[in-house]
Amino acid sequence: MDGIVQIFPLRGIPRVQPGDRLVDHILHSLQGSGTTLEDSDVVVVTQKVVSKSEGRLVRVEDIRPSPRATRLAVKLNKDPRTVHMILKESRRVVRQGHGVLIVETRHGFICANAGIDQSNVEEGYLALLPEYPDLSARKLRKALEKATGKKLAVVITDTFGRPWRDGHVDVAIGCSGIAPLEDLVGTTDPYGHKLRVTQPALVDEIAAASELVMRKHSLTPACVVRGVAYRRGYRGVNTIVRERKLDLFR
Repeated sequence: MDGIVQIFPLRGIPRVQPGDRLVDHILHSLQGSGTTLEDSDVVVVTQKVVSKSEGRLVRVEDIRPSPRATRLAVKLNKDPRTVHMILKESRRVVRQGHGVLIVETRHGFICANAGIDQSNVEEGYLALLPEYPDLSARKLRKALEKATGKKLAVVITDTFGRPWRDGHVDVAIGCSGIAPLEDLVGTTDPYGHKLRVTQPALVDEIAAASELVMRKHSLTPACVVRGVAYRRGYRGVNTIVRERKLDLFR
């Protein structure tokens, strides 16, 4: 039905281990639920299971913090080993305070603690962001399309905080098969006004909506979003990271 968007959680995916093939877990979950993928479906997966499958885990006891990390850790009341990894995964520190490091990651994301945390991972380990989230999305999309014969899109999500507002929301850190922005520039609104700057971040909207069924405590790291109208695209999330010279806030 036109205008109807459906989100199907993929249940029964086991705890992902390094080296696991996510495509196999997703296909097994689909089979168990009696769901089949359709053309233009968007498969959404959380960063954490992508990172775990790619072995982006670090054992805390193996980390030897640098002097800089140790100084910052004392100031922020954080584990110096965690701070060391945050700095290692970052281009620069944007802000610091309240026990948080806001950094620019090697991907160009501005986020707290370089996206590193210990939630939903085994005790004693830190999970890092995927090295190349768009590439991870592309590989998963191609594997799913080969297995199903359908034209699909993949979005990888992570939870980010937001300036000026409390709370968190899921955003896209990687995508493939879908244009990340919906470009409405040059079209007119219902009142006849020409739109000059309107570019909804469609992949972020999908990520945020998906979190409604992929709750952090639910052990549901993937879902299928159906009914979203989007343009096929392969540019990835990295192409919508705003250039520093155009950013008024850093």
